[in-house]
Amino acid sequence: MSIDVQAVLSDKITKSISVLKENLNTVRAGRANPALLDKITVDYYGSPTPLKNIANISVPDPRTLMISPFDPKSIADIEKAINVANIGINPANDGKVIRLVIPQVTEERRKELTKLVKKMGEDSKVAVRNERREANEILKKMEKATELTEDDLKQELDEVQKKADKATKDIDDIVAAKEKEILEV
Repeated sequence: MSIDVQAVLSDKITKSISVLKENLNTVRAGRANPALLDKITVDYYGSPTPLKNIANISVPDPRTLMISPFDPKSIADIEKAINVANIGINPANDGKVIRLVIPQVTEERRKELTKLVKKMGEDSKVAVRNERREANEILKKMEKATELTEDDLKQELDEVQKKADKATKDIDDIVAAKEKEILEV
């Protein structure tokens, strides 16, 4: 029974970390990253479609994203979706492809972005702590219901704490790497 609690906890922690990574990918660090466009949906023939499903996104140089639509008629719709997404980059199209030139990030903006990244990391840590608390409560209820012995409970609680500590360290590492990327000129 307690193995289920551990498995659910591991699964939730993995999801929290992957959500953090996804969110950090949308933070613009002054270098071209196709993940910047992951959350953009285009009104394609009346249905909202993720941009990556209707166009090829490439990085011809470190500061440029190039979007090559599979259907050339959709260029105007893609441009509109990028403008609506408000990512702070104006699309330029030549009739065949759309180019997004990533502007250089100012020092002040870099500091704001690092604060944002730290906040995202802190939110993930809070999520991990909440998941740890939930797992601990379930284990304590199981001990009260005599499904676990006192020794087993202690062992399980230690295991939960180890998983939470490892997740917190992973989150710190991910945030530190993103901060380094942002502060790189």
